[in-house]
Amino acid sequence: MSSQVEIGKVVGERIRDIVPELARLRVAVFRAFPYLYDGDAAYEASYLQTYVRSPNAAVIVARAGGRIVGASTCLPLTDETENVVAPFLAKGWDPARVFYFGESVLLPELRGQGVGVAFFAGREAHARAVSTYDYAAFCAVQRPPDHPARPASYQPLDAFWTRRGFAKRPDLHCEMAWKDLGESAETSKPLTFWVKSLNGAPLPAVVVPE
Repeated sequence: MSSQVEIGKVVGERIRDIVPELARLRVAVFRAFPYLYDGDAAYEASYLQTYVRSPNAAVIVARAGGRIVGASTCLPLTDETENVVAPFLAKGWDPARVFYFGESVLLPELRGQGVGVAFFAGREAHARAVSTYDYAAFCAVQRPPDHPARPASYQPLDAFWTRRGFAKRPDLHCEMAWKDLGESAETSKPLTFWVKSLNGAPLPAVVVPE
């Protein structure tokens, strides 16, 4: 990892202090493919209160030159919004056994230097420190391969996530709505979950309707 980047963890009420900086960073990073998010800092600041309210939430923060250049969030799945919890309930999972890894954002010029690996390691360590949950899970937006905004150089992160020990779950997916760049209104997007065992507990079998 670059020596200019420092990784730390922010928990509890301290998360509130970094919300404005996190909100601005999220808006900037999520404009890129595959999210293409036409967002605003006020909405992001409101959304981030979910983490402020959760006693066991954490933000793994990357700082360089005294400013936040990347961040990765996590909290118990039971503290997440209904649309994120619902897919697990529908497939018979106990949400109280799942620690949810939210979004990771990092400025482009600092990617490929080990920060993403540190984000996953930090969140897993936090989940194990504050809970005995069996699984970690996150979800990722699904864009068609021929999406007109897909850059020619775009590389999906599937291989990176697989190396972190996560398995894609085609039976677990949710919908989230946001306004894409160039859109006049929000539209719903599909997201698929990836899951990892935190303690060796076997993953439930994949159940996909025929």
